[in-house]
Amino acid sequence: MQVVAVCCSMAVQMEANAATRVPNVLFIICDDLCCALGCYGDPVAMSPNIDTLASRGVLFERSYCQYPLCNPSRASLLTGRRPAHTTVRDNKQYFRDANPEGVTLPQAFKQAGWQSERIGKLYHYNVPDQIGTNGMDDPPSWNAVFNPKGRDVADQSKIFSLKPGAFGGTVSWLAADGTDAEQTDGIGAAKAVERLEQFARNATPFFLAVGFYRPHTPYVAPKPWFQKHPLDGVQLPTVPPDHDTHVPPAALVGRRPEQNRLTGELAKEAVQAYYASVSFVDAQVGIVLESLEKLGLRDNTCIVFTSDHGYHLGEHGLWQKMSLFEESARVPLIIASPGGRAGVAVKHTVELVDIMPTLCDLAGVPVPKGADGRSLAALLRAPDPTKTPDGASLRFDDRSALTEVTTSGRHGMHGMSMRTKRWRYTRWDGGKAGRQLYDHDADSHELTNLADRPEHAATIRELDGEVDRRIEEEFYMAPAERKKAAAIQSHVQ
Repeated sequence: MQVVAVCCSMAVQMEANAATRVPNVLFIICDDLCCALGCYGDPVAMSPNIDTLASRGVLFERSYCQYPLCNPSRASLLTGRRPAHTTVRDNKQYFRDANPEGVTLPQAFKQAGWQSERIGKLYHYNVPDQIGTNGMDDPPSWNAVFNPKGRDVADQSKIFSLKPGAFGGTVSWLAADGTDAEQTDGIGAAKAVERLEQFARNATPFFLAVGFYRPHTPYVAPKPWFQKHPLDGVQLPTVPPDHDTHVPPAALVGRRPEQNRLTGELAKEAVQAYYASVSFVDAQVGIVLESLEKLGLRDNTCIVFTSDHGYHLGEHGLWQKMSLFEESARVPLIIASPGGRAGVAVKHTVELVDIMPTLCDLAGVPVPKGADGRSLAALLRAPDPTKTPDGASLRFDDRSALTEVTTSGRHGMHGMSMRTKRWRYTRWDGGKAGRQLYDHDADSHELTNLADRPEHAATIRELDGEVDRRIEEEFYMAPAERKKAAAIQSHVQ
């Protein structure tokens, strides 16, 4: 009887320990990935591993970056702060120049006792030149870092580029020889598996951030991935002949002279290469997720999959990023949390700055001071999105997303775009240099600018007021004042 009692006591204790285990975090981010994924309804994409993750977690249909450029977006995401507070709006500035004492997302977990490690690109790197280095990394964020470097770097001389010899900022691609495992992202996936195995052996709570470089230019993937996306299956977006006459010039500053070559077959080759890179990186994500499963870590690991910003593949006559259209501002975001909802697509409008408070909330880690986002944990935990786990009524207000950009050149200026459930509203130079208004209920491709139509004047006034309020509260108010204003606004709504 005494043995039975001891065994029962041990079983109860083990069950209690399991229930109180702190969750691990596997944070996966791709570079320059738009929503070209099967789980987001893309008919061409082949992304079975990311699609499977979506079936096991929550997919956010309307998730937006705060700045559609690598360094500003990553600084914002990893600090949980908007570009107005990080002051980072280009690919050269280090966020700690303005915030030397700031606590980042991985740093918060590190300080709370998690083993925080980075593999690949989390903070900004120049791609491909800085692959294999620390780039613009943030040492206080990590206990350990690993910088993979594969044959894609050695093969640069074989890459086709619209501007010969230019790769990172120029549309360029290569159907590579060799295997996935030889590529930088293949090496990164293998390293992630190795680290997960070590964590499993040591029972170490971990925050493992895996940053894949693809599909960032140059779009490099082994040849079999190109073969899965034949050119005859590539469809180019339709741009109306009078498109440019209906938008402010600042909205199209991202066009580059060499991109004029991207028509017909050459444009199809570029799109083929992008989708091949997406499929290739999906396979690497699959390797990491399969390891997590085999090691028995999935049930106690919060998995986040996202990108730093969206991407253009010819829509609006634009390529790459740095626009305020939907394709550039919208990002994939999937979160699978232990015991959370699975196979759910959430229509709430959310932002990348929400990731930090969400993960801290799920893990019981204090949210660093100054965070601008809000926790999405309620949308992940509750079986019914209108109820808490206790059955109480849950109110989770939809909140518009803000994306900004500062363009250069003759028409360069600051633009601010707000995405609500229905509208995208963009102001250039506060509206002095033009406005854009798109009704997503009828125009998901943002081809009909309604900003100057008299019948939408009241909508413009309403959205102007909302943008002004958000900027005042979230860009200029102190955190305590901001929280109070948000509570008042929520009560009013």
